[in-house]
Amino acid sequence: MLLRSFLTMPRLLRHGPAVGADLPPDEAVVLDARPAPLGDAVSAATAGDHGPARELLAATRLGAEWERRSHYVGEFADAAVHSPGWLDGWLGEAPEDPDATLVRADLSLRRAWSVRAGVGARQMSPDRLRAFFALLGDAVPVLGSAAELNPDDPVPWRIALAHATGARAPREVFDAYWAEATARAPHHHGCHAAALQYLCARWHGSHEEMFDFAERAAARALPGSKLHALPLAAAIEYDVVAGAGGRGPVDRSRIDAAVDRALGLSSFYGHGDPEAAGFRNELALMLVRSRRFDEALDVFRAIGEQARSHPWRHFGEPRREFLEFRTGVRMRIAGSTPLFSRPPESMPRSRERPPGRFAVHLLAIAAAPPARVASAALMCGVPLRIAPAGGSASYVAPAPDEPAGRRAALIGGEDSLTGAAGTFTTGEKWPTLVLRRTGDLAGFTLLHRGRKAASHTWDPSAPVTDHAAASATAEVLARVFGLSDPRPLTGLLRSSTAPARRQADLVTALGLPPLPAGFGRLADPLAGVPGTGLLERRGLLSGMRDTLANDPERLLVRSPGAAPPPRPKRWWLPRLLALTLFAPAAAWAWWSPGVGPLRSVLFSLLALVFGAQIVAAARQRGG
Repeated sequence: MLLRSFLTMPRLLRHGPAVGADLPPDEAVVLDARPAPLGDAVSAATAGDHGPARELLAATRLGAEWERRSHYVGEFADAAVHSPGWLDGWLGEAPEDPDATLVRADLSLRRAWSVRAGVGARQMSPDRLRAFFALLGDAVPVLGSAAELNPDDPVPWRIALAHATGARAPREVFDAYWAEATARAPHHHGCHAAALQYLCARWHGSHEEMFDFAERAAARALPGSKLHALPLAAAIEYDVVAGAGGRGPVDRSRIDAAVDRALGLSSFYGHGDPEAAGFRNELALMLVRSRRFDEALDVFRAIGEQARSHPWRHFGEPRREFLEFRTGVRMRIAGSTPLFSRPPESMPRSRERPPGRFAVHLLAIAAAPPARVASAALMCGVPLRIAPAGGSASYVAPAPDEPAGRRAALIGGEDSLTGAAGTFTTGEKWPTLVLRRTGDLAGFTLLHRGRKAASHTWDPSAPVTDHAAASATAEVLARVFGLSDPRPLTGLLRSSTAPARRQADLVTALGLPPLPAGFGRLADPLAGVPGTGLLERRGLLSGMRDTLANDPERLLVRSPGAAPPPRPKRWWLPRLLALTLFAPAAAWAWWSPGVGPLRSVLFSLLALVFGAQIVAAARQRGG
């Protein structure tokens, strides 16, 4: 094992940055992104305006867009779990609206499932189990109303199939629901996915029955239909959720066939298509588990920035797991490529990344002056833009890095700025607050002494942060930044409205400099900030050389015409002393017949070097 690692490391260092260089950077990956117009409608709904949601769902009903309608209803129901006021207002205005009633039906079911929160029936207390079944019972009349108000709609029957799974409905009830669903839309993917759950071994069927059902549906599916990915969903349920692996009753050839069928389906969709993101995330995982790393890398390319919670949530925090699996695939390919061969070709990445709806904006505020931050960040492996923020603080932002450095390319799971801050705060007493904005979300990560001390995200569509969790985060912030009362911070963390404003208010409450005007809007948040400089990415040897040079003021590359920072006294003093020593020594050496020419030339050169440095610095100071 040790020998294999020794032989693999040179390959990783040589090929790692090139393999998958065309993939979106980690910071660009967004979890469960809602594309427009759905994202806009959800944001408006959580802010209290149900108008866009009403228009969007009405269009899917009138156009019989049942797949899209099913997805939209689920997203609106998720939003209503945490902020139901907008849905109550809609139903108050139009109690017989088929769209509002359908969202309410899905919401009723999700409220019931939230009581279980992924816990099996055997692990639940009797009180929680009774509450679960009571909420399922309350959902029945709402489901009936949704089906009656729009008889042609298969989506109420998709919800009914999920209800049958949790309510332990007998097979004849499930069969009746299934007949109603397929009579309205025989190839509806959402209904098939709900039926698959009922038929899996965890619920009311078996592994074999689940695979039989999925393979029959895929065999009858039209070209390009997402039903071709139903056997892949069965493979995830069997191999990952149930954990059967190679020890269960299902032959491995059926899993391989499901993966191959999903690969064929993926070719029907363009790269980055959100419609395909769901099954492509499942496909990437199963390819990794099958050790088909080259194909997995191609699927990660096709996924682009569209990460999904399922199936990565089965391993931990979904976004982090997605990034770590993706990095693992790159390293597997790099480590298996012969040292003097070329890795598989990557598609060239555009140097200019147009800011999109889900562009990630990053900015850090470090509690140290720019020169000190630059000196600490020499070995972080990524280029940074650093600007004075007033007092003894600095703004830090990531700079374009094409191609990515080797160290940066080999690190996954964090955005480039958070990873860099973890490096340049190591061994330092001063903290750094990394701020991020993505669409309607805002958040921060606190780095202190090289470790993540706290983090938080303001999400208007998520539940209000638990008071205990918010208090714990506030106490860490107050301790690190020297505040005596963390309670105002707790209030800011528990407020989910206007995330950008809450983020700015937190920065003010911590006593940090205000956010630059361009943060959240401009690709370069430090554009226009006086004194901004670029800390270029350095290799290991050049980083060590610059560290030993002990001249942190000169580490930052200023824009043309920008005045360099003034030299500190600790720079002037040793050079003046050296000039005072070597200038007389050179004169004495030339006039003394006992001193050889070599020593005379050496003293003269040293005097000229230090004299030239002092003259140049004096001219810059005067200019």
